[in-house]
Amino acid sequence: MAPRPAWKGYLKLSLVTCAIELTNVVTHAEKVSFRILNRKTGNTVKRIYVDAETGKPIEDGDEIKGYEVDKGDFVHIEEDEIEAVQIESSHTMSLDGFVDKASIEQIYLDTPYYVAPADTVSEEAFAVIRDAMAGKKMAGLARIVLYSRERPVVIEPLGKGMVLTTLRYDNTVRQPESVFGDIKAVKTDQEMTDLAELIIDKKKAKFDPSKFEDKYEDALLELIRAKKAGHKAPKAKAAPKPSNVVNLFDALKKSLSSDSGSTKSSSAKAKPAAKRAKAKSVAPKRKSA
Repeated sequence: MAPRPAWKGYLKLSLVTCAIELTNVVTHAEKVSFRILNRKTGNTVKRIYVDAETGKPIEDGDEIKGYEVDKGDFVHIEEDEIEAVQIESSHTMSLDGFVDKASIEQIYLDTPYYVAPADTVSEEAFAVIRDAMAGKKMAGLARIVLYSRERPVVIEPLGKGMVLTTLRYDNTVRQPESVFGDIKAVKTDQEMTDLAELIIDKKKAKFDPSKFEDKYEDALLELIRAKKAGHKAPKAKAAPKPSNVVNLFDALKKSLSSDSGSTKSSSAKAKPAAKRAKAKSVAPKRKSA
């Protein structure tokens, strides 16, 4: 069964348009989810709205959205009034500019969606826009109203289709300086950096998401299976918590020797680096005059 589109509309490049649909890249179908139950009866429970002043439940037909303009003073907004608010990006993504995708900082990238032609009539125009961007190695910038909010997006070719990623607004992103500003500048020792680089070389791998495993979900499933069989919950195995390294040289050398899968080249480089590190770690301290 094909996934339900998250958005349908048009993709526009100057005077060229084509009907498209967006599909969520991420699925949560296989995730463990819990329902809230009544502990005494075992029945599922449901949430209801209650009047904050009277404490009495309200009927569905009596619910209405409100925007607080002053403390305790709300403007009432009907659902159909919200749906009636339409701007161009509600139905059309206009490619207004093109950038190198690598120029977009990671902190601005939000949620990805697959983009595909919505019908056979649109396939040719869709392919032309896709192939033109692929030929120029560029990504398109546009805007889209998604989930009652206009969002900037970046669109790029992906195989026979395209992928759209919503972008965060600048005023919603905490800039790195606000977090990293208090980090003191540290002059690192070259020998230690060399050893760390060798460890990285030994751990080089190809990106393969099929090997990613959610160990926390596996532990939850183990708990569920045990409870279903009438057993007690498995005894939790506390993962050892690391502590700060006291001797960084020793830690790097031990890491280099203990990690498996070293290559001949990295092993050859490791020996002189390790010797330099050892010499530095055992070098006598100069006496003060």
